[in-house]
Amino acid sequence: MAKEHNNFVKEQITTTLLKLLETNSLSELNISDITKAALVSRMSFYRNFSSKEDILKQHSVFLTKQWGEEFENTPGYGIHNVFGSLFEHFANNQDFYKLLYRENLSTLILDTILEISGPKPDMSNKEAYEKAFFAYGLYGWIDEWIARGMQESPEEINQLLNLK
Repeated sequence: MAKEHNNFVKEQITTTLLKLLETNSLSELNISDITKAALVSRMSFYRNFSSKEDILKQHSVFLTKQWGEEFENTPGYGIHNVFGSLFEHFANNQDFYKLLYRENLSTLILDTILEISGPKPDMSNKEAYEKAFFAYGLYGWIDEWIARGMQESPEEINQLLNLK
């Protein structure tokens, strides 16, 4: 029951912040604004988040993990269309990702990629370098695509990334 309540509180805070960011910048908002609008206490906020940016970081991780689960459970999907599926995820959630860019927090996308698939301290040097190359390269494609206005469709991005 406590875990369900905690998840509810996290969702309330996240949803409220995203709603507030439709008309305010992150710098204009303080924790009290968020907790008051979310109808939760400051203690509840700090039990779940360390900062306003942490809310956005956790939401980015949540969205990316959700995409990963959906991708793995979609029949017929495989390595040949992983990039198209990932870029479709970014297109489907573009309001959130464009918000990160508007708030100069696009590096949260990189942080999420590194957290999920980046190098880890217990890896061999070679494996860590390979993971870093992939993570930073993928972020570069995502970053440039969003910065250029997401002109290509996810399918076109998939074709570009699957050079043979």
